[in-house]
Amino acid sequence: MERLYIPDGYKSPQSIKDTEIAIKEVKDFFERALAKALNLTRVSAPLFVRPESGLNDNLNGVERPVSFGIKEQGDAPVEIVHSLAKWKRQALKRYEFTYGEGLYTDMSAIRRDEDTDNIHSLYVDQWDWEKIIHKEERNEETLRIVVERVYLALRKTEKYMAEKYDFIDEILPEQIHFITTQELLDAYPGLSSKEREHEAAKKWGAVFLMQIGDVLSNDEPHDGRAPDYDDWHLNGDILVYYPVLDIALELSSMGIRVDEETLERQLRQRGCEERAKLPFQKALLNGELPYTIGGGIGQSRICMFFMRRAHIGEVQSSIWKPDVVEYAREQGVNLL
Repeated sequence: MERLYIPDGYKSPQSIKDTEIAIKEVKDFFERALAKALNLTRVSAPLFVRPESGLNDNLNGVERPVSFGIKEQGDAPVEIVHSLAKWKRQALKRYEFTYGEGLYTDMSAIRRDEDTDNIHSLYVDQWDWEKIIHKEERNEETLRIVVERVYLALRKTEKYMAEKYDFIDEILPEQIHFITTQELLDAYPGLSSKEREHEAAKKWGAVFLMQIGDVLSNDEPHDGRAPDYDDWHLNGDILVYYPVLDIALELSSMGIRVDEETLERQLRQRGCEERAKLPFQKALLNGELPYTIGGGIGQSRICMFFMRRAHIGEVQSSIWKPDVVEYAREQGVNLL
């Protein structure tokens, strides 16, 4: 029970049926807004990949993927994706997208090692997107422009939902604030990384926290990032202050992707140079893949935020401990 928090006086504001209707409202509106803002085309994507392809997202490097053998292929193993961060870049080339164009897809994943709580689930659903840029656009200016476009799509979605439902008010600030992880550490040196995020989100309402993955002045990274997709100096997270739970809520992780030089450097830093021999990483090092910017935007996360829910299980169907389900029911919280 220690990982379930229900604010005093909180109850699910809608029935399960009305909640399902509202979920579709959020997803349909935001999906269209995002595609228009970034010139993206929806494509189909895999649920599982071969481990030897190098396409699965290794996240922080310790999470175990769910895997199974394919009977008709001699029980050859495949892994359910953690995300499509690498697959998208390869798909842009294979599908013959050109400069300025991009793709997005509905990604579903199972993260078996996740510690579940109000905002974390074993089931992950997000819009994974990727867009082609020129090499000379691999800079902070490009990153900021794209972040602002994504943020505008989020604000438009909140406005739409606030006009449709009287229990939803607009709380996102007009502008998103940009700050690096080192600047945040300098401002709050005595706090943990999550505590620093909370202070920043509460102060500015919406923050793009930049440069995640590299070691800071305290000899620790702010948070983990795989070394072979984001450039650690040109990435970040969109965090918003969520008053329902009094937390900094991450809605999106995104960034300019590694080029040849950055990939080599980050693989060395993590001590996993052997990945350079995998098909995806090898193609990248050989200059066979386009330069891109991309990210993932949590579908359940934005539904939770825009619908002002206290638990992610109110907007997605997953597996929770029996005592959590029972306690939520007793408190008037409808877990799907």
